[in-house]
Amino acid sequence: MLTRWWHYVFLALAGLFLAATVVTSVAAALIYPSLPSLEALTDYRPKMPLRIYSEDGGLLAEFGEERRSVVHLKDTPLILRQAILAAEDERFYEHGGVDTLGVLRAALANVFSGGAKEGASTITMQVARNFFLSSEKTFRRKLNEAMLAIKIEHTLTKDQIFELYINQIYLGQRAYGFAAAARTYFGKPIGQIDLAEAAMLAGLPKAPSAYNPVVNPIRARTRQLYVLGRMHQLKFITDEQYEQAKAKRLHVQHSDQMYETAASYVAEMARQYAYQKYGEQVYVSGMKVYTTIRMTEQKAAEDAVRAGVVEFNRRRGYAGPEAQIALPEGAKRDAVIEDALSRDDVNGLVPAIVMAIDKSRIQVRLRGGELIDLGASELKFARNALSAKTPVAHRLQVGSVVRIVQLGKGQPWQLTYLPTVESALVALAPSTGAITALVGGFDYTRSQFNHVVQAWRQPGSSFKPFIYSAALERGITPATVYDDGPISIPPEQTGGQPWEPRNYDDEHDGLITVRTALTRSNNLASIRLLQATGTDFAQPYALKFGFTPERIPPYLTMALGAGEVTPLQLVRAYAAFADGGMQPKPYYLERITDQNGKLLESFQPAPAERVIDARNAYIMTSMMQDVVRKGTAAAAAKLGRADLAGKTGTTNDHRDAWFAGFNSQRVAVAWVGYDQPKPLGPGETGARAALPIWMRYMAVALRGSPDTPYAVPDGVVTMNVDPTTGTPVSEGGIPEHFLQEFTPRTVGSSGGLSDIFSGASSGPQPVNPPATVPAGKIETKPVITPASQPASKAKAPLITLPGTQAGGLPGVP
Repeated sequence: MLTRWWHYVFLALAGLFLAATVVTSVAAALIYPSLPSLEALTDYRPKMPLRIYSEDGGLLAEFGEERRSVVHLKDTPLILRQAILAAEDERFYEHGGVDTLGVLRAALANVFSGGAKEGASTITMQVARNFFLSSEKTFRRKLNEAMLAIKIEHTLTKDQIFELYINQIYLGQRAYGFAAAARTYFGKPIGQIDLAEAAMLAGLPKAPSAYNPVVNPIRARTRQLYVLGRMHQLKFITDEQYEQAKAKRLHVQHSDQMYETAASYVAEMARQYAYQKYGEQVYVSGMKVYTTIRMTEQKAAEDAVRAGVVEFNRRRGYAGPEAQIALPEGAKRDAVIEDALSRDDVNGLVPAIVMAIDKSRIQVRLRGGELIDLGASELKFARNALSAKTPVAHRLQVGSVVRIVQLGKGQPWQLTYLPTVESALVALAPSTGAITALVGGFDYTRSQFNHVVQAWRQPGSSFKPFIYSAALERGITPATVYDDGPISIPPEQTGGQPWEPRNYDDEHDGLITVRTALTRSNNLASIRLLQATGTDFAQPYALKFGFTPERIPPYLTMALGAGEVTPLQLVRAYAAFADGGMQPKPYYLERITDQNGKLLESFQPAPAERVIDARNAYIMTSMMQDVVRKGTAAAAAKLGRADLAGKTGTTNDHRDAWFAGFNSQRVAVAWVGYDQPKPLGPGETGARAALPIWMRYMAVALRGSPDTPYAVPDGVVTMNVDPTTGTPVSEGGIPEHFLQEFTPRTVGSSGGLSDIFSGASSGPQPVNPPATVPAGKIETKPVITPASQPASKAKAPLITLPGTQAGGLPGVP
């Protein structure tokens, strides 16, 4: 006979349990037949984004509602699988979909903790919920979830279920699946994550928003430590691994750049083409677009533009901190700091908080607590902002929000600031027109304006080679001599206003050869050369290189680049010199496939067009080689190559800085300027602002490429001339190249200044300055802007289609 009260309690509980079991069994029997088909699991077809790839298969970008990359379970790191099991379902390979022991453990834990602290959803139950159910918290939904989990377990293997989970689960920041999350948070493929990163990712499924390391770094860190602790407790990792992972500082990405290089501008070009050709389906069908971009060269171009702009900013001086915050003491301090550091990275410019300043350093804190000491060079750079006379809002002090940058692996951190100047670089293979690198601006997230194809800017002296090339066709030779004395140009020859041009250095050298004039970028000799050539001949001749007629007015100002071009037009034009007078049509798409690799569309180089005589191209290249060897671009000699040629360009008031250069393998153009044109500052020439960007890129692009001399075409005559007078000499002198029909007759070493042609009537003689032109001070402005010129930021046609031939680009005839 039962005499103790607890016996009655036990019987009551047993009865309730039996009743609950009966009710649950009946409900399950009614629900199970109505459960949905598992076709969505057995024939898994997730929404796959449009992906843009480089020529060599590197992922450049993806576009779609969901960031997702499907991976096989065998291709995921073991440490990640262990981290997920430790965090979500340690008995996954033991239970049948519903973990009864886990349910009891969670129930007891919740009773003793006085609230719902633990759940008991297995990985299989989460798969059921993610594919078929809502997130509402009702008994019926939970029962459906359990029944579906059992049904899934009877249909799929454990590894198949785990693989679905790894690919389907939402992990914040629009990332679905762990492969997408690895790129989103750490910018690397899933196979490259380490233990600390795996633990951070494995902590996300429980609450992707609450444990998001981008927006909640402190809570994410707490969750990561919990996962590491569980892995250690379950003997998945050793004591040493556990301690190392806890100590490691994670570098979480705070920008949309989640790929190996930031090819955002060319990726957007490819996206526009795919969308206009194939419609909305491109964002969910997993279509793959392969471009002509080479991953190594693109990264080099991005790095070069970043370094060029950072160095430009340093020459301008420190502009001051981005913001000021008060640093509280106590527990709130870390939260305030991390909140201030939540702003996005901008092309490698990382936000930091100044924590201390003394005579030897500026100490800053990065996200996650890492401290960086900036040394004496940065104190010097920021000296004005450190002055007590500087207004508090612009003063560098403890609590200042600043930007720092590291220009290359292993390089010291530098203090910097967000730039207002812009820059661009585009490169292509001259033999095919394939674009190998394209950087349309400093940072795509700040400005989507693609300067390579949309920005019309004055080319300055980088346009001179096209005028000089025209001159060669009129009988003028590299040895022809011109005076660079003062000159006055009437309004009818400039397009609207009188003009007294000057040389950049405010000096003149008297009589100089055409080769020397181009090498030194002499303005006054170049104008006289154009006078001799004739604007009515030179303008249509220059248009053969692909420039837009209405943008290149037929006036003498053309000699100094007063028209407007886009960087894409300029790189294509220089390709004609690089490829012996043959000009390619630029293209950037290689092929398009569906998600399974089936070819949908392919692109081939269009046939190159001969635009100038091969002999002309050779002679022009030889003169531009002198520009690099000993002229305005002599700094490029650091690259240690003899096959480089090019031309600097600097426009009126230093508003634009250019360098266009090439060898037979690669042509590249670098540009620096403000979107709303204004002076870059004293001394900011093409050689100083743009050439270093070009050099950084070419150093990588030409690595391993042989230094190849240019073959001399038939019909080019080489003879020695006096380097000062250009007169042919029988002894001594320097070698000079001539078109065969304009070869000067050999005279003695004491010959005069006149060019003596074998066909003298075929071309004009050198033009001397009019006797009536007064000598005066030579202005430092190399280019005048005619009043009729359109605004410099007028857009070229927005990129929509690659064109009918080989993915050609708009704005290029």
